[in-house]
Amino acid sequence: MSLAASAADRLIRVYQRRISPRKGYACAHRVAHGGTSCSEAIRRTVVARGVLRGVRPSVARFVACYQAAGMLAQSDVRGVCCCGGIPIPFRF
Repeated sequence: MSLAASAADRLIRVYQRRISPRKGYACAHRVAHGGTSCSEAIRRTVVARGVLRGVRPSVARFVACYQAAGMLAQSDVRGVCCCGGIPIPFRF
């Protein structure tokens, strides 16, 4: 694993252990589709492919999470999203 991938792996793990539990909501993609959270999926991608080759799959995963959050916002699910609490009208 490259130095950049190793550093990214450590930063994502710190986020998962220290920041994510304090947010009070979960990854919308995981809630909607099951499986791993976005941070775990991206961490695995970076470890397997490296930082540069992991950019495209990471962006695709964030787009899928954004779409899942939109789907959840229209349902009865409340308070679950990596992008903020639901209900949200997403604005970027």
